[in-house]
Amino acid sequence: MTDLRTTIDRIEGVLEPLLQHWKLVALLTGLLLVFSVDSPPPTSMEARVDRQLAGKRFDFVTWEVRALWQKLTHSLLSPQRAMHEEARREFVLDYLALIAEKQRVDGQIRRTYVDPGTEDADSATAELQARREELLTEIHARQPLAEAIIEEQVASILTDEGFGILNQELPPIKMHFTPLPQLLIVSPRDRIERIYQLNLVHGLSTVEREEIEQEIDATFDVSSLITGIGGLSAYPAMLLESSSINWVTEVTAHEWTHHYLAPQPLGRSYLSSGEARTINETVASIVGREVGRQVVARYYPEHLPAAPEPEPEPPPEPPEEEPSEPPAFDFRLEMRETRVQVDQLLAEGRVEEAETYMEQRRQVFVEHGYAIRKLNQAYFAFHGAYADQPGAAGENLIGPAVREAFARSPDLRTFVRSLAGVTTLEELKTVLDRLPQAPSVRAAGSDA
Repeated sequence: MTDLRTTIDRIEGVLEPLLQHWKLVALLTGLLLVFSVDSPPPTSMEARVDRQLAGKRFDFVTWEVRALWQKLTHSLLSPQRAMHEEARREFVLDYLALIAEKQRVDGQIRRTYVDPGTEDADSATAELQARREELLTEIHARQPLAEAIIEEQVASILTDEGFGILNQELPPIKMHFTPLPQLLIVSPRDRIERIYQLNLVHGLSTVEREEIEQEIDATFDVSSLITGIGGLSAYPAMLLESSSINWVTEVTAHEWTHHYLAPQPLGRSYLSSGEARTINETVASIVGREVGRQVVARYYPEHLPAAPEPEPEPPPEPPEEEPSEPPAFDFRLEMRETRVQVDQLLAEGRVEEAETYMEQRRQVFVEHGYAIRKLNQAYFAFHGAYADQPGAAGENLIGPAVREAFARSPDLRTFVRSLAGVTTLEELKTVLDRLPQAPSVRAAGSDA
């Protein structure tokens, strides 16, 4: 037994420097993914849009320097390691409560400024503005420690799932709460396909977004959309500030999955292949949901949402009378049906009819409380890549196939590794053929 312990100690002594070196490799890889892009031909649409929006592009260099400096200075002390688990838990929940309070104050300030009955909004919101500054100061002071605790909690689940060596998840989790870029998506009008994307500065107004989209659409005869995002897999990962522990843990794991897949064929093909992008995003969404739920179950069990109930069995006989009330509006089902109809119209070459139909459907969604600013080909090109659940992907076969691969996989690591080398639907079908036909005990959406 002593010899075995000595051997293990020697292995750990050899691997520890390698793991520390891996952190540097992960950092450099992340920077490479963020900054190294192929330059398009100067007369191409991409180059012309780049020049047109040069002053509105997101400054990743400045952001990376600031974010990495914060991570480095915090890691020199790592105070979270001296905290017991209950203190760590309470610290994170208190931090999220501060964010919730700031969001509430922001809402009060906005409502005061838009209220036509307010004569002097500056004076009316003076106390709220002061309270907001106090909250911002406290949030910024607590943010590095809260991020570090969440990173380690998510890492503990990932290492339990087999994503690491010697209790070190690979690559190391790094995330940072930050205002995110707004993403420009461009699709052809005659089909739904993401042919170009560009990260723009945070905080563009609705008027500014509309003006940019209209100019791009008119100049290049395309469909464009500038949309907000909840996370971005820079390194550290960029996360939208949120007060929901369920959302934060899920998106942290989601963006880490992109980091994990980055050196794999599925990650390398993200920008060049629509099929690979959909597989990648669907895998990341499943991992994010599963790992996020496990983190909350372990560290914040009182915040764990109820597991989705299984679909009820259909009645043996249809009801004799029509229900007295119309069925509830199902956003995902309605969006799926919209996408299917749009695909059909575009396949038949009826582009203008498809665009008219999308605007009509957008108004229906708005009437039911879903404030969709623009529903067009670019909208589906972006949202359709997230195919872990029915919706904007329509009848895309990738989502169901990825979900089936997860259901058949014995564990999360097997699921991710089996798809890491897959970049097309045909390759995905080949993987499914190799997996056992009987579903595993870990079905999609489980708490296992």
